[in-house]
Amino acid sequence: MKLALFDLDHTLLNTDSDHSWGEFLVNEGLVDAVRHRQINDQFYEDYKAGQLDPIAYNEFVFEFLTQHDAQYLVELHELFMEKVIRAQMRPEGFKAIQRHIDAGHQLVGITATSDFITAPIFREFGITEIIATNAEFVDGKYTGKVINTPCYQQGKLVRLEQWLAGREVTESWAYSDSINDRFLLEYADHAVAVNPDDRLEALAKEQGWDIQDWSIKND
Repeated sequence: MKLALFDLDHTLLNTDSDHSWGEFLVNEGLVDAVRHRQINDQFYEDYKAGQLDPIAYNEFVFEFLTQHDAQYLVELHELFMEKVIRAQMRPEGFKAIQRHIDAGHQLVGITATSDFITAPIFREFGITEIIATNAEFVDGKYTGKVINTPCYQQGKLVRLEQWLAGREVTESWAYSDSINDRFLLEYADHAVAVNPDDRLEALAKEQGWDIQDWSIKND
């Protein structure tokens, strides 16, 4: 298997889908604006600093999911795609994905963000194999709990190993923007730092990794 691993937030997207989902809920008047924005912003700062508690953060995100039925949440996510996400999908991301498809490579989306938020986005990029932080779903409802190992930092490698389940990888590529993904990039034969944060850019230069600019330019 030749494997191409794609992070989502600030890699394939020009934004962070998790933080954007919180902002979307605030803007739609669906949550307490002051409380939700304050907590959402703090968790986002923790993530950028590499200090996120992924269980605590995702349980905060999942609070809203527990309060609504699945069909409503599907419809709300489609509105989120329409109002927020599609404009942030990077054309260079689509091109990179297509190159790997054309080469016959196995594509996997791998993200610290929850499967509820990210699975529909990855599928719109043409990626159907998805490793994400999992929201527990029992009897048609979200419980608010995280199941399995959170797909964050070294947890991404744990989850990747589970997904591979003995399949042999002969060559691999990994794309990410964040120092949180250094372990994933170090795993890959071909590491690509996409619009990297400052610490990842320094590491990429030190390691001789490819650095690419996929950002959407606002005229």
